[in-house]
Amino acid sequence: MSFNNIYEIAGSGMRSQILRLNTVASNLANVNSAASSEKEAYHALKPIFATVYQTSQETLEVTGASVNMLGVTQSQQAIERRYEPEHTLANNDGYVFYSNVNAVAEMADMMSASRSFESSAEVMRRVNSMQQSLLRLGQG
Repeated sequence: MSFNNIYEIAGSGMRSQILRLNTVASNLANVNSAASSEKEAYHALKPIFATVYQTSQETLEVTGASVNMLGVTQSQQAIERRYEPEHTLANNDGYVFYSNVNAVAEMADMMSASRSFESSAEVMRRVNSMQQSLLRLGQG
């Protein structure tokens, strides 16, 4: 595997974690969003990723891989419904609908994505260090 392949794999991992962090940020920003109907309530977003393998035409060996985001789906968990007849968004029955975002799960997902991003960045730093060492060997 070439250094370029390693950079591509680590880079695609970093890009996917950035997208994951963006969906977490959107979810956390809407954790207390209220609406007058279940349909209008904010539904937590979840990114869908897939691993894409590249193969050599001659040897049919796997020569690289990347992570692609296929899309974003809305969580199917139930929307929270609270009886708050005084709320400005209450429907005719006095209910207000709140997002289905689980703040604790989102924070855990944020920490996981952040650590995955850091791991990919560390891979890039180490590959760069290895390349620098090889250049020094060639000079000496």
